[in-house]
Amino acid sequence: MSERTLVLLKPDAVRRGLVGEILSRYEAKGLSIEATWFGQIDAATSDAHYAEHVERDFYPPLRTFVTSGPMMALVLSGESAIDVVRLLNGATDGRVAAPGTIRGDLSLSNRENLVHGSDSPESATREIGLWFPDLV
Repeated sequence: MSERTLVLLKPDAVRRGLVGEILSRYEAKGLSIEATWFGQIDAATSDAHYAEHVERDFYPPLRTFVTSGPMMALVLSGESAIDVVRLLNGATDGRVAAPGTIRGDLSLSNRENLVHGSDSPESATREIGLWFPDLV
């Protein structure tokens, strides 16, 4: 079943010049790019995106990180896009993510882990609406 998901290429991906490599992995898998946005977010946008984590201990440093520089948001679509993106991204902690995944090949961090992908159809709908309200 074709579906859509939100992906964020976080500030570390942009800073390290990995945007093209990461995008090519999604495209090579057969996913389509429907929309892109590039820029730097503020704390309020971070809080809205990570609403379920705002009260958690790990969130303040995460907010500092995601607001530290430009990032890219995109909507990808394709067969089982949510699960496919999550498999391509790999485990959250790049130090233990499987080789061959984006994080497994390119990240050595749990926080600065290059990418975010929606974790469910409900999250994808909410996140796409936040970043790309014209697509909802």
